[in-house]
Amino acid sequence: MSARAAWRLEETLGFDTVYRYTPGKVDWLAAGLPREGEMAAVPRIGDVADRDVPTCGTAERVGEVRRRLEQNGQDLCVVLGQRRVVLGRVRAKDLEANPDAAVEDVMDPGPVTYRPDTLLAELVEHLQQLPRSKANRILVTTSDGELIGLLRRADAERILKELHAQHADHAEHERDAAQARARR
Repeated sequence: MSARAAWRLEETLGFDTVYRYTPGKVDWLAAGLPREGEMAAVPRIGDVADRDVPTCGTAERVGEVRRRLEQNGQDLCVVLGQRRVVLGRVRAKDLEANPDAAVEDVMDPGPVTYRPDTLLAELVEHLQQLPRSKANRILVTTSDGELIGLLRRADAERILKELHAQHADHAEHERDAAQARARR
């Protein structure tokens, strides 16, 4: 809210206490916006999340959503409200219901979501403590709940493993180079 709007609420409309919130660094990072500094290169889930996620609305019919998912070889649809806010998710098994039913009637409301600034390594570590059946796909949203993308557990684990291998190769190359310089 702008300073003018806060003033109007207080002075003109008679509100006793008005809090003016200004987003800060954490909100910037949680929105998945560009970063800089020492930690900028550390991979975060917003960097690797798939942004091409099947979506649907609460009023859409189950049969239509099922057809769309089958055509695209998908088994999950993220249910969105206004401004792409995540309201729920619908899995293929949920779409076995009456084809004329509304998505809202079969969706899993309020799924767990993660912020894009979550470190990839921290997410993988957390997921390893959960059964695979409980956390195969991670929804990534802003702090306002707007969908950024989806990250599959297997992709997160594979990407982290590849990054560790690259880091190990780089460290070995640096060590070999240092030894070669020392022999001169």
